[in-house]
Amino acid sequence: MTRRSIKVFAPATVANVVCGFDVLGFAVDQPGDEVIMRLSDKPGVSLLKITGDGGKLPLNPEKNTVSAIAREYLGHIGRPEVGVEIELHKKMPIGSGLGSSSASTVAGLFAINSLMDSPLNNKELVPFAMKGEELACGYGHADNVAPALMGGFVLIRSYSPLDIISLPFPADLHAAIVYPEVDVPTKDARQMIRSKVFLKDAVTQWGNVAGLVSGLFMNDYELIGRSMTDVLVEPTRSILIPDFYKLRSQAMKAGAVGFGISGSGPSVFALTKDKETALQITASLQHHLKNISINSLAFVSEVNKKGPVILD
Repeated sequence: MTRRSIKVFAPATVANVVCGFDVLGFAVDQPGDEVIMRLSDKPGVSLLKITGDGGKLPLNPEKNTVSAIAREYLGHIGRPEVGVEIELHKKMPIGSGLGSSSASTVAGLFAINSLMDSPLNNKELVPFAMKGEELACGYGHADNVAPALMGGFVLIRSYSPLDIISLPFPADLHAAIVYPEVDVPTKDARQMIRSKVFLKDAVTQWGNVAGLVSGLFMNDYELIGRSMTDVLVEPTRSILIPDFYKLRSQAMKAGAVGFGISGSGPSVFALTKDKETALQITASLQHHLKNISINSLAFVSEVNKKGPVILD
């Protein structure tokens, strides 16, 4: 082993990308989470400190995704005796719809894998990160953790067996993200989704997912935009987001390619052709939210191509 301590950043993600519920996602440069991990002479995984969470996250190493999945990983590679001390520094809002639990888990997984001299590649780490999502929100989806680990835009073609495909995307593609500071727990948002859908709605959704993927391959912004329509999930989840349709109207008037809910919300995002348009959209949406007495945070980013990175 080449090092005994490491500091890792892992990025936030936009999951679903409107029509691709649980199967599409992309990583962004900011925000994200940081994990500091040190090898210890004392066997076992311990979680020493969490900052930036407002006391919301458990320090119990069996219940926190970072430490629990590090322990799972060490068992898998046959090194359960290894001692690890962890610090988690939250640099992004919890419950924002931007993959907060994913960023933490991925930072921790990348850190422990690096300390063990990287026996697994990032794609092979995805199933472990999915177990972290299951611990955090009750369902082990990959549309946050796969792009967070692999970078870029990803498609989860299948969960059984797991089949993850990295997608191309236009070089100038930007995301304008606004997080209204309202509470939308992921578990509650998932429970609102219909368990049965009409065949005509499923056909519409399949066409939009195929259209969005095709648009990414073809660098066709117009096709990307007209494919970013969700007839299955957004009509229900949008109820939880203040003035969702007014925000979408403003974003589209300001030049957005497409607009939707990031993950389970309440964050919303627009895809744009350039950084300037993304900045204009975030300013416009934040101004609207301020006028209805809702505080918000905004992030503008290209699609993150790197995934987790070592900071020291």
